[in-house]
Amino acid sequence: MTDELAKELSDYTLLRRAKDLMDREYDQPLDVPTMAQEALMSPAHFARQFRATYGETPYSYLMTRRIERAMALLQRGDMTVTDVCMAVGCTSLGSFSSRFTELVGETPSAFRAREHDPAEAAIPACLQKDRRRAVLKKRKDEG
Repeated sequence: MTDELAKELSDYTLLRRAKDLMDREYDQPLDVPTMAQEALMSPAHFARQFRATYGETPYSYLMTRRIERAMALLQRGDMTVTDVCMAVGCTSLGSFSSRFTELVGETPSAFRAREHDPAEAAIPACLQKDRRRAVLKKRKDEG
């Protein structure tokens, strides 16, 4: 293995640690310096490497993860939009609603009020996450 390939694999492993942190603790106040620390990189280097590796900024990835979780909570229908916003780690209802609408194509309230396929509730959360991520990515690419 070349030194360059070994370095790329090492960077990928470290970036994966930060990505796993976002997946696991999306509901916590995470910022780039905290994520960079998890990846053992400076904030600027981390942000550049993350974008080069995953095709989006760390903040964009984190917000997409939060919106995916919000979709699942809103689909249940037993929480208000404000409660869901706070439960997924967002502190601004306005920013949450704007980002949700941008990614999903409808407001959180409209999504919550809409009928959802009952069969979707039987799909394990890990598979729903992958499905939602593909839908959100497609909408991002189109918009």
